[in-house]
Amino acid sequence: MPRKKHAAHENHERWLVSYADFITLLFAFFVVMFASSQADKNKAKQVSEAVREALETGKFGGAVSGLLGRSLNSKRPPAKADEQPATQRASGGAGDLAGSLATLTAALQPEIQSGKVKVELQARGLVISLREAAFFPSGDDSLLPSADPSLDKIAAAIEKLPNSVRLEGHTDSIPIHNARFQSNWQLSAARGIAMLDLFVDRYKISPQRLCIAGYADTVPVESNDSAEGRAHNRRVDIVIVNPEGAGADARFAQRKT
Repeated sequence: MPRKKHAAHENHERWLVSYADFITLLFAFFVVMFASSQADKNKAKQVSEAVREALETGKFGGAVSGLLGRSLNSKRPPAKADEQPATQRASGGAGDLAGSLATLTAALQPEIQSGKVKVELQARGLVISLREAAFFPSGDDSLLPSADPSLDKIAAAIEKLPNSVRLEGHTDSIPIHNARFQSNWQLSAARGIAMLDLFVDRYKISPQRLCIAGYADTVPVESNDSAEGRAHNRRVDIVIVNPEGAGADARFAQRKT
């Protein structure tokens, strides 16, 4: 007696194939959208090629997720100083400005007490202000011989540091016009140059570390309405630059303080 044939079993899971294809295409769509939003065109091209290769080889997840991971990691902010490797922190070019502040304050104590010099640590660096009366003749850019002991101490501190140094000339608001200088701008710049020549020629500080700036009367530290205020505004600021604030000039620093 012939056996009774059973009806073929119907596969009710065929929809999973279409569903899987749909999910894959949807994921590919979002990956392409992500790549299009990246500013780095090379990265977008890499993601696009990874999608194409992954679809052809079937290794979609690993290839694309690896690229996405690298792209996301590139957006992370740089590590904080205390999170950086010790070797990276040790190789930084910044000197110990706080330590130099203490050293200079002690060494220049007589000059500070007499009002010839002012030393303070600002965001832009260690600022050593030299009052005109103690270092320059009025309306001139020639350094007084009596300033040598003070400048020796300052140069010794600069020599021990790797930082750049900015030499800033400042004047009061009274216009100058003599045989040598036609304006306060010229006088302030000339005093910065005189300091630069001194550091290079006498103290052998590398000129690559030095720069000058002449501000005339645009950055007063006190009011120009009194004789005392004008005397304090006539100065040369020696700025041992903090690398993090290297872009800040004296006018920016005044606005921030």
